Amino acid sequence: MVMNMDLKGRDFLKLLDFTPEEIIYLLDVAADLKEKKKKGIPVDTLKGKNVALIFEKTSTRTRCAFEVAAHDLGLGTTYLDPEGSQIGKKESIADTARVLAGMFEGIEYRGYGQEIVEELAEYSKVPVWNGLTNEFHPTQMLADLLTIREHFGRLKGIRLTYMGDARYNMGNSLMVTCAKMGMHFTACTTRKYFPDKMLVAVCREIAEKTGGSITLTEDVSEGTKNTDVIYTDVWVSMGEPDQVWAERIKELSPYQVNGAVMKNAGENAVFMHCLPAFHDLKTKIGAQMGERFGITEMEVTDEVFESKQSLVFEEAENRMHTIKAVMYATLA
Repeated sequence: MVMNMDLKGRDFLKLLDFTPEEIIYLLDVAADLKEKKKKGIPVDTLKGKNVALIFEKTSTRTRCAFEVAAHDLGLGTTYLDPEGSQIGKKESIADTARVLAGMFEGIEYRGYGQEIVEELAEYSKVPVWNGLTNEFHPTQMLADLLTIREHFGRLKGIRLTYMGDARYNMGNSLMVTCAKMGMHFTACTTRKYFPDKMLVAVCREIAEKTGGSITLTEDVSEGTKNTDVIYTDVWVSMGEPDQVWAERIKELSPYQVNGAVMKNAGENAVFMHCLPAFHDLKTKIGAQMGERFGITEMEVTDEVFESKQSLVFEEAENRMHTIKAVMYATLA
């Protein structure tokens, strides 16, 4: 039985805006909706409502998760790709928000600066959901939390180590999430790639109240020892110039998730990744990087990615269930 909590009309922009209790509520709703999906129980209670999906950055998982979740809830969807929207080009963000809010019951935005989704929310009279910005990725965080809770049976006290470039949406969001949920977050990377100092300070203040902690270290052995979750992401984010590949590969290779890292974490540790992952040469970009730099794997080895410790595909599925929970909770 999911306890009742009123989030109707709320925007979903970043987890800093939500209490631990509200986050747990969204996870409980997601778990309930997931169980109903597995049992074939319909939940199309939002028939007659429609949502706009703005994608200035394309995506496989986020788009599919929103579209399938919306369909399951009975919602109609309109997908606006990078060429299909005039947002910020011929039409201001404020005007776009007001136009769409007159036609739709909810608006999803996936793109660039956090200030864009925040401005959409400011001028929209309907809920706005952040599908990813440069700074935060809150729908991914709910999927990660649900996956961790399903595997370990709890969240509080879980130790999570993020390896790689911790300056942007994934490093930021995981640090915020761990602080909120009383988990122990470690950014394990070279100092240049540590998260923003101001956000670290905010998260440490939150963690003091929840029993969590924030650790920044350059030492792989120390940063991954006896941790529960080893997490990584691609070394070069969507939209970044090609010339940064050489620099990132050189500087982040010591922080690759490989067999030695997982062994140091312990046999009960799990591996997580928000995907897509460069763990082999079977993608166009992976093949290009292999040819240019003589490597076959980047942020994670194929051995780890395909291992029994890997939860990446459970995590990917949970994007849909948790996104469904966000739309249901804010629209129903």
